[in-house]
Amino acid sequence: MTKTANRRIALAVLMCTTATFAHAQDDTPFDLGTIRIETAGAQSVLGNDEITEAEIEERNAATVEDVFAGESAITASGGAPIGQKVFVNGIEESLLSVTIDGARQNKSAFHHTGNVLLDPALLKSVEISAGLAPADEGPNALAGAIAYTTKDARDLLEDGDTFGGRYSITAGTNGMGFRNTLTIFGQQGGFEYLLSGTNATGKDYEDGSGVSVLGTEADLTDYIAKFAFTGAGGERIAFSASQTTDAGQRSGQPGPGGIFFIRPDFFGTTSGPNVLTPGLSERTSYTLTYTDEHPDGWLNPTVQLSYNEQEIDASGVAGVNKSFSGVAKNEFQLSNGTVTAGLDFFDERATGEGRGPGPFGSSGREDHSNIGIFAQVRQDLTDRISLSYGARYDWQKFTGADGSEFSDSGASANGSVDVVLNDNWTLNAGASSSYGGYELGEASLINFGSPWNYAGFATSRAEALRLGVRYTGGAWSAKAAVFDTKVHDINDVLPSEGNRGASSDLRSKGFDGSLTYTGNQGFATLNYTYADVEIDGATAGSTAYYLGRPLGHIFGLEMGYDVTPEWRVGATAQIALKNEDTATVLPGYEVVNLYAEYQPTRMENLNLRVDVRNIFDATFSRRSSDGIDSGRIIPLTDPGRTISVTASLKF
Repeated sequence: MTKTANRRIALAVLMCTTATFAHAQDDTPFDLGTIRIETAGAQSVLGNDEITEAEIEERNAATVEDVFAGESAITASGGAPIGQKVFVNGIEESLLSVTIDGARQNKSAFHHTGNVLLDPALLKSVEISAGLAPADEGPNALAGAIAYTTKDARDLLEDGDTFGGRYSITAGTNGMGFRNTLTIFGQQGGFEYLLSGTNATGKDYEDGSGVSVLGTEADLTDYIAKFAFTGAGGERIAFSASQTTDAGQRSGQPGPGGIFFIRPDFFGTTSGPNVLTPGLSERTSYTLTYTDEHPDGWLNPTVQLSYNEQEIDASGVAGVNKSFSGVAKNEFQLSNGTVTAGLDFFDERATGEGRGPGPFGSSGREDHSNIGIFAQVRQDLTDRISLSYGARYDWQKFTGADGSEFSDSGASANGSVDVVLNDNWTLNAGASSSYGGYELGEASLINFGSPWNYAGFATSRAEALRLGVRYTGGAWSAKAAVFDTKVHDINDVLPSEGNRGASSDLRSKGFDGSLTYTGNQGFATLNYTYADVEIDGATAGSTAYYLGRPLGHIFGLEMGYDVTPEWRVGATAQIALKNEDTATVLPGYEVVNLYAEYQPTRMENLNLRVDVRNIFDATFSRRSSDGIDSGRIIPLTDPGRTISVTASLKF
């Protein structure tokens, strides 16, 4: 795309935004309720789903893996939290825009660790955009977005209370050990606060065959502090800070230069012995947000500044990713909908530290910055047709480890439609073209082994299509959609022989569907996803770091039933069919989890729960785990049967 064309698109976005401002001021604002295309059902078919607070509590989530139990389109790898990665339709989260309470998260500093270390103790919801990210979701949303939101004090306070607290303790078998979470919170006048801490300790677990999996012990701490003040007119300013640390003994093996590296994503390698080595993964985030909860007229602003830092110490190498980001936007009321418009930015760096001899002691730094403008319209055209459409334009700069400088810009556009066919059936369709720009390399391996070079270094772009239907009738609801997401010219984040100019093309296409029954005392949902993930035209391998995994056919099941007003039972399950498209056939597996929960009516502040995970003691490696199709890697197996008891007390 030429610079002249780029300037024209940027001008068009600005003109659209300006015109919308004028229109918004001419129309009389009123409460539209929820725009139909923004309802949960419509967004779910379009791939923009939400894991709600109720669902997170149903799953008694202690790790990111637990958060997505029973899902099929969203999967996570297993093992200790330090090594867990999230995939959406088989695409790794590093190609999605990921935020926690609005704080932009950078990718991992080491490919054998997870991208975003997260403890779900205070998790309120998770919003996932699979492929079709709206313009106001932020930059670099190549294959979509994941937005984690944690609870505020007012989410936990009972009506009329000014102070409260919660304490929970979990004890389990099979190395699970103990997990403790204490949260206190309060509100006085317009001021509110929340302080929370979690500590989880344990031992290495055993898989279904009784084999101890080295380096999987729990050793996690998580601290969250949130403060907010809401004025009489609804003006709210909030500050949150969090730090999550995984610092356990992890499985390590020798690597280049004769130095040891932790590889918490593997059981081991066939070429060397496993040695327990201290490892560190730590994420620190700060977010300052201003909103108006009682907007008057056309002004309904959100202003946010965020800082995020992720550090990895992998023994032989270490790295730190830092990100400073912000957004200023306003939601304008139209006569038949809304438009959100504004600007955002980020300034990020990746810094590495090698600890080996000679070239394996090299280190360096890369810098990456972005400024973007955007506008996203959501409106009901008629009582049957609803639209969401928008555009953004981004300007990027990049400085390589050798001092070379690059700059580029590009436009993104998206559109989706929701059409009511009759009382039961609705049709949805969406498409997007997203400018991705440059990618920071893996911090811990900058200049490792040989100096990095940037010959042919270029920017990425993605196209996504999705077409689906949904059905609602009585107690039954269903959805089905076909999808196709392509990402072109992805920078080689983990370069071979230092060649950062190399690139890859990624494609994930397939089918996503679900069937739900909701009764007076319970529900049951069956999810199914087929994702054919290809890299440069060939089926993705299981060590395609920062790209994707060979997902294939995945079923997810979740159900819950209220036996009495005090007793509830439920289950989640994941079933993966054999995948014969890979170079090495990937075996199928079935894992089933059950729970029973008791909340006495005479002590509503007390909750007791028993979980039995992997009840059939299956020995398996998750489809999204690393190295499951490699002859050089011993794949990480999941825990065998594990029984835990959780007691939660409100005060």
